[in-house]
Amino acid sequence: MGTLVVDAVISGILTGGVYALMAAGLTLIFGVMDIINVAQGILVVLGAYLSYTLSVHLGVDLFLGLVVTVPAMFVVGVFIQWAFIRRLGERERTAMSILATYAVAIIIEGVLGLVFGVDYVQLNAWYVNQSIHLFSFYLPYIYVFGFVLAVCLLAALYVMLYRTRFGRSVRASLQDRSAARLVGIDVDRVAAVTFGIGVAVTAAGGMVFGATNSFNPNTGYDLISRLLTIVILGGLGSIGGALGAAVVMLVIEDVVAVVWSPIWAPFVFFAMLVVVLSVRPSGLFGQVAGRAQ
Repeated sequence: MGTLVVDAVISGILTGGVYALMAAGLTLIFGVMDIINVAQGILVVLGAYLSYTLSVHLGVDLFLGLVVTVPAMFVVGVFIQWAFIRRLGERERTAMSILATYAVAIIIEGVLGLVFGVDYVQLNAWYVNQSIHLFSFYLPYIYVFGFVLAVCLLAALYVMLYRTRFGRSVRASLQDRSAARLVGIDVDRVAAVTFGIGVAVTAAGGMVFGATNSFNPNTGYDLISRLLTIVILGGLGSIGGALGAAVVMLVIEDVVAVVWSPIWAPFVFFAMLVVVLSVRPSGLFGQVAGRAQ
């Protein structure tokens, strides 16, 4: 049993990194724009289908394909922000963003259903079905590679936010949009690029997710519930919080599946949301004080 628990902890850490990557874009978009992007789940699925198309029809390696899919998803994100988000008023922005992004999710789901059908598919490569033998554990290459990719991209997001001029503009917009405008920051441009980046990272998350899970156009519904839980637990707007919450939640879920029952694992995942928020409403790593408008 001890070996199974340790294996579950390792699996939870590796899987948590991938979920953090998918949730990072969601928390970044909310932190800068007050937008609750409920289309994030289907955007992850879209990223998985883009990798599937490149892999199956063009023979492109899954990781190499990110050179195409990440910029493509960035363009998709900028378009969504331009077409559906930028016209939302300041006061009702958060509430109306749920309706706007839900409409986006329905549109994308419908298009994916028409193009790919409803059958489940999964991404394949040599590293999807092979494992690293480390001590007495077998670690699938795809989970290890996916975790490394997640850490690298999350670190890149952190550097962008805290070590670049654009990052300073993003953080200024996060703290107070009106003040940011007064000092000459193009808040609308920052919002468009930020939304694009938040969607672009779903290409990487979607690729790893599609290689470790079968998926179809309806998979986005289960994904968005988990991603929102991770973002809320980690603290809205906190990229580090998304990573911490994702790892904690996935480790707990995997350990419960081994020690107790797989049936109860999803229940514990969402029950933790209620427990944590009843003690710390701002989330595990969130700021207690509200942000300025």
